[in-house]
Amino acid sequence: MYGIDSYVAIGDSFTEGLNDDLPDGSFRGWADRLAEILAAGRSDFRYANLALRGKMLDEILDEQLPIALELKPDLVTLCAGGNDIIVPGADVDAVTERLEEGVAKLREAGIPVLMFNGPDTKVLSVMSVLRGKVAIYNTNLWAIADRHGARMVDLWTMDPLHDRRAWSDDRLHFSPEAHYRIALRAAEALGIPLERDWREPWPEEVLPSRWIDSRRSDLTWTKVHLLPWIRRQLRGESMGDGLSPKRPQLAPLVPLDVLEVLEVPDNARQQAS
Repeated sequence: MYGIDSYVAIGDSFTEGLNDDLPDGSFRGWADRLAEILAAGRSDFRYANLALRGKMLDEILDEQLPIALELKPDLVTLCAGGNDIIVPGADVDAVTERLEEGVAKLREAGIPVLMFNGPDTKVLSVMSVLRGKVAIYNTNLWAIADRHGARMVDLWTMDPLHDRRAWSDDRLHFSPEAHYRIALRAAEALGIPLERDWREPWPEEVLPSRWIDSRRSDLTWTKVHLLPWIRRQLRGESMGDGLSPKRPQLAPLVPLDVLEVLEVPDNARQQAS
């Protein structure tokens, strides 16, 4: 179906699926959801997810890309470089030049590529300072996609992601509802017709946020997320140290009911309301 019988996802925590939690403590995420849509219950559809949290671009290109090239699937999704450009002093242009090397190798091998640009961080307190960097990165990514005939999922212009409820408490990863919408947006970019629309507006918030609540949230976020991230950077550590990809080989998906495939989990709906 859709001419895609095999799919390999490469990248970092975004593609691994943080923080779209499953009951067993693992993560589902937009890539798993997209694979479920592509499979549509078929037992012959195969999917691998090599993405791992904390991975820098060089690690993704050195460790994950060769496997994707060897497997030569009908589709590779690539989202990488985000962890690189948020490092203070990072050269955004140099990061995109390196990423283009990976895109070029995939396309030269005849593998269709679906890329993702960075989301707009305007709604995120503190993290909004990254907005300029992300915008420059995105402009370069569009040029890469155009040069190599890759498709793009434009996260920057996805209005539902401009709502704070699309984000997890760490302000780096998406909520389950956002992962669900991103999967629908990716399917749309591939030309797959769906009944549901990622553009559906969020429910109106019952209680508006207050300034004092936002300041308290900033302090909590700094203590719980920002300072540990800075410590890891100084020590050369990663969230993914000692972990392995959740789907390291092309393998069939467990068949799911079509409605279950397309529905967002109840806990995500609760977060959205």
